[in-house]
Amino acid sequence: MADGAAETVETFNPWSVVNLVFHHLADGGLHPVLGETGDPKAAAEALLLALGITPAPDHAGPAAAPVQDELAELRRKMMPGIE
Repeated sequence: MADGAAETVETFNPWSVVNLVFHHLADGGLHPVLGETGDPKAAAEALLLALGITPAPDHAGPAAAPVQDELAELRRKMMPGIE
């Protein structure tokens, strides 16, 4: 850093990475699963760290209503009959 400027730390929610990858795979006709092979958050955090981005803390609370709606729609598509 030049002249003592404060370093800006970029953060990103690991679950957003999981959501992005899930969408990408589902849009490609694949059927990704969550939870059957372990917590996907750890892999998402590792990816963020590899990109130089600090994973954001989990205590941010539930996702916004539009995100919750989108996730519910994904569950309906990927897991029919489970509500």
